[in-house]
Amino acid sequence: MFVRYYWRKEGCDMKTLIIVLISLIMFLGLQGASNLESREEKTMSEQNENLETATFAGGCFWCVESDFEKTNGVIEVISGYTGGREENPTYKQVSSGGTGHLEAVQVVYDSSIVTYSGLLDVFWRHVDPTDSGGQFVDRGSQYRTAIFYHNEEQRRLAQKSKEDLDNSNIFDKPIVTEILELSEFYRAEDYHQDYYKENPIRYKYYRYRSGRDQFLDKVWTDDAERALLAPESKRYSKPGDDLLRKQLTPLQYEVTQEDATEPAFKNEYWDNKKEGIYVDIVSGEPLFSSSDKFVSGTGWPSFIRPLEPENIVEKEDRKLFSVRIEVRSRHGDSHLGHVFDDGPEPTGLRYCINSAALRFVPKEDLEREGYTEYLSLFSKD
Repeated sequence: MFVRYYWRKEGCDMKTLIIVLISLIMFLGLQGASNLESREEKTMSEQNENLETATFAGGCFWCVESDFEKTNGVIEVISGYTGGREENPTYKQVSSGGTGHLEAVQVVYDSSIVTYSGLLDVFWRHVDPTDSGGQFVDRGSQYRTAIFYHNEEQRRLAQKSKEDLDNSNIFDKPIVTEILELSEFYRAEDYHQDYYKENPIRYKYYRYRSGRDQFLDKVWTDDAERALLAPESKRYSKPGDDLLRKQLTPLQYEVTQEDATEPAFKNEYWDNKKEGIYVDIVSGEPLFSSSDKFVSGTGWPSFIRPLEPENIVEKEDRKLFSVRIEVRSRHGDSHLGHVFDDGPEPTGLRYCINSAALRFVPKEDLEREGYTEYLSLFSKD
């Protein structure tokens, strides 16, 4: 239409028309490229917001790097050294055992795909956590296992994961893997990066001779998997619908099972200031802590973060002519509420939760009700 208008109204010749047409095509092409670049930048920005880093030592870093890179949600794994005294150590120095460093890997992962707890599961299933003198054929302190935490949340999750593994009785010896604060991580020499890809024959020969896979196949049987998962699955499960209707009030059922919303300021916990944790009214799984609760002014209980992120499922909600992020419990599949990005620091999030979906366990009842691991949240120290 633009060309036809220009031809008739302006009376231009064919040469001028071609120039105008080429200019129009170039403009539209640049505009499209700009839009594409903008979309790509937005996608990269969103992905970068989800990128986090974890650090593990599990013996030979060739093997540990290989195991983590096969995990969905892992973006990159870097082999290196950490935990020692020497700055910028070489492989020769570390392998001699004189620097105090461990062979380790840093795992860059997308937390929207795999959680830190998920990475801990991968770690435990690829090492011998009862061996304090090394790993398999590799002996020496530089080959021992360790989890290096980057923040307090990682430390807490690592400690809980270690305790769960110890209590599972999968291993007949104590779990000796250390949980240490990360100091400086030094990238290993280039020839150690992606060794399993660059030298597949040598790597496969080494791995087979190391005895790692033979040990793991022997330990991680179906019975072992059930032993590790059974306590949590038994403790946090969703009852049948008939029992739920008997156990829950009509409002609790409507909120958790039919995605209803309770009235603001007319619910049980919106103004609760007691110390303790909030669990799913359906399954009992821990969800939020009073230490993360804040006054939002909305009339519903509001939290800056979950107590156990792995117990939270977030889904896109397009009801009410808008796009919101719904929050549900993992084991109970209860509708809890929604999460918004207008909360206070340090997270900037507001988990707006229905009281009817929660049960409050005060700190003095935590041990009696089986939530002993959360007592430390409220210690005076």
